[in-house]
Amino acid sequence: MTELIHVAMIGCGYIADHYVRSMRGYPSLRIAGVTDRDVDRAQRFGAFHGLPVYQSVDELLANQRVVIVLNLTNPRSHYIVSKTCLEAGKHVYSEKPLAMAYPEAKELVEFAEARGLHISSAPCSLLGECAQTMWKAVRENLVGRVRAVYAEMDDGLVHRMAYRKWFNESGAPWPYQDEFEVGCTMEHAGYSLTWLTAFFGPAKRVTAFSSCQIADKEPSIAPERLAPDFSVAAIQLASGVVARLTCSIIAPEDHGLRILGDDGMLYTPDVWRYDSPVYHRRWVTIRRRTLLSPLRKRVPMLFERGRKLAHDDRGRGIAELAAALAEGRESRLSARFALHVTELSLAIQQAGTSAGAYEMTTSFEPIAPMSWG
Repeated sequence: MTELIHVAMIGCGYIADHYVRSMRGYPSLRIAGVTDRDVDRAQRFGAFHGLPVYQSVDELLANQRVVIVLNLTNPRSHYIVSKTCLEAGKHVYSEKPLAMAYPEAKELVEFAEARGLHISSAPCSLLGECAQTMWKAVRENLVGRVRAVYAEMDDGLVHRMAYRKWFNESGAPWPYQDEFEVGCTMEHAGYSLTWLTAFFGPAKRVTAFSSCQIADKEPSIAPERLAPDFSVAAIQLASGVVARLTCSIIAPEDHGLRILGDDGMLYTPDVWRYDSPVYHRRWVTIRRRTLLSPLRKRVPMLFERGRKLAHDDRGRGIAELAAALAEGRESRLSARFALHVTELSLAIQQAGTSAGAYEMTTSFEPIAPMSWG
């Protein structure tokens, strides 16, 4: 019989609906209740989803049945909320980033380790079918020795969209202030960085450039408070593979990832989607030129038996943490892995316009593929 793990949620904002929907697909997880600093919002959210509502974080943490706390608060609150939960003896799964400053993220990881607790962080798309399919193809040398990876994480001209009219099903607005002040790199680079580092080993060095190109994107936010809306990074990975990652909200939407090897290319159009197809194209030589074959083959998608393929499954990271606790092992999305991705994301975002090499200080143990992959 599957061990039931009680999970409580702190934060009932825009992304919370996605977590509730996907978590309910896992028999091992039970949502014990929710809370939010805005009590009225918590009440509306709880009523909408039929969930108990805690009146405060203290009340939530006092519940001895709660094993994991899901931290869905404002990014600037991630550190203090996660630290409070760890101090109460709870395991933590946090939305990205782990913290907004590297010393804070490092402190969380060391604090958890010293107390035998787990802290893990989104994104969890590495555990999805698309990532696992691509990773298996890499391990099986489908494209030969991998030399380089090109990754894009561009989201279009968000500042020209009707983002003030974006609401989730339970009525919470899209947090545009957080998005513009935290920045597209800290918010979204992790979707690519988790794949790159899991597939090809920890980053050793990164040379990056970042800039805020649109300083008047939101009238209510002073320009000096805006994060970079463009970044580009060249990353040297432990295996010798090099990668280039571009993040922006000024280029057309593109979440593609291309893995370039001696024998061809693996490609998926959207690392965000668990159901994004994986394609394979071979190098061919015609007369004096070598180029990719116009014929592409779809790599058979790996599936977790008995689970319906979804395009976005936020609950998978919490389910993985719960499984790790039940099995007495480290989570695939371990604390050290989350810390490494956080350090790398911060190095890219904070590079500024004086590009220079940043030597990484963190690492992590190799990650095991999913058992069905």
